This record gives sequence, structure tokens and C-alpha cells, in this order.
Amino acid sequence: MNELLIISGTAALIGLVHTLIGPDHYLPFIVMSKTWRWSAGKTALITFLCGLGHILSSVVLGLIGIALGIAVFKLEAVESIRGEIAAWFLIAFGFTYLVWGVHKAIRSKTHEHLHEHENQEPHSHTHSHSLGHTHVHATKPGDMTPWILFTIFVFGPCEPLIPLVMYPAAKHNMGGVVMVAAVFGIVTIATMMTVVLLSHFGLSKLSTEKLGRYSHASAGLAILACGLAIKFLPL
Repeated sequence: MNELLIISGTAALIGLVHTLIGPDHYLPFIVMSKTWRWSAGKTALITFLCGLGHILSSVVLGLIGIALGIAVFKLEAVESIRGEIAAWFLIAFGFTYLVWGVHKAIRSKTHEHLHEHENQEPHSHTHSHSLGHTHVHATKPGDMTPWILFTIFVFGPCEPLIPLVMYPAAKHNMGGVVMVAAVFGIVTIATMMTVVLLSHFGLSKLSTEKLGRYSHASAGLAILACGLAIKFLPL
């Protein structure tokens, strides 16, 4: 029991640090929440579900490894591959969203048309093409964003979790496995939600008028930078 308490405490600390130093755990939710004006409740729910998928995918992999007697280093290799896939997914999502945001910004630029009518003074009016040809029932990118984020987070591994879980499993203590995984998961998800919601309420006080029509492009750039940092920096 003393060993389990120590491992659980270690899991809590690692979960906290692992989440804070990984901007992919919170930055996508922060920028999407601000850009699409999600409510605090919707932001919290999406963050929670993505965090849950993030944790459970590694727990399931760890349990399969335990059941099959697979060595820790082999499972860590699988987690590394999953991490590569998740990083590239995040990069692809950020790049695609950036391109869409730039396209939307260009189409949203207002311009004037001069009209001349017989026996009347010429006049002009301004308009943009951003909504001119959008079908009223068309699916917006904002509707798909939560599902895309969830998919990325399911692929994204919790690298420290499997070694933490495997140790009590080696002692044939499944209660310990559940305890350690639960502590790590609760701390990780709680940290994600705390950072995201604090940022949500903080950014709600700031105006994005200066960004104007470039708000979506800026969000895409932030996510792209986050993905590149996770892929190429030792985070």
C-alpha cells in the first residue's frame, strides 16, 4: 500500500507537469473556443471528452499489454508511433485550418460597386462574398472541430502512464493499476480543464476586433505552431 501511495503521488505530479509543458493539451481548445465563441460549458465538455479519450486510449493499450505479457519497452515504442501520428494530425489540422482561415479572410474583404441608373445620381454600396454562396444547411468547420480534436487526442499517447501502470501490474495488483491510472487521468484532465477555462474567461475580456476577419487564420497558425513544437521540440 505504501508503494502504491508513492506511485500514485508520482503519477499525480507527472500528470500535472506532463500536461502543463505540453501546449497541445490546452492551446487548441483555447483558440477554438475564442474563435468560434464557444460557451464555457461547451468548452469544458469538449476539453473533458478529449482528455478522457486521451487517457483511456493509453489505459486500454496498457491493459492489453499487461494481458498479453508485452514488455514495457515494446509498449513505449507503440506509444511513440502514436505520438508521431497525433503530432502530424495536429500539424495537418492547423495547416488546413490556416488555409481555410486565409481563404475566408480574403472572401470577407469588403469592396465597393458603383451603380449608375438612368436619370438618377450614381451610387455605390459595399459588400463581401463570405456568405454569398453558402447553403443555409451546410456544415460549418466549427461543427467538425470537436470531432477532429477528439480524434487527435485519442491517437495522442500519455507516454508516462504505461510505465506507471505496468509496475503495480507486475506485482499482480490490478487494484493498484486502476488506482494509478485513475489518479493520473484525474489530474491530467483537471489540469487541462483548469488551464483552458481560466484562459477562456480571461480571453473573454479581450476584444478580437483588431484581428477582424483574420481570427480564423490566426487560430490555424497557433495550432500549426503547436503541432510543430510537439513534433520537433523536446516537449
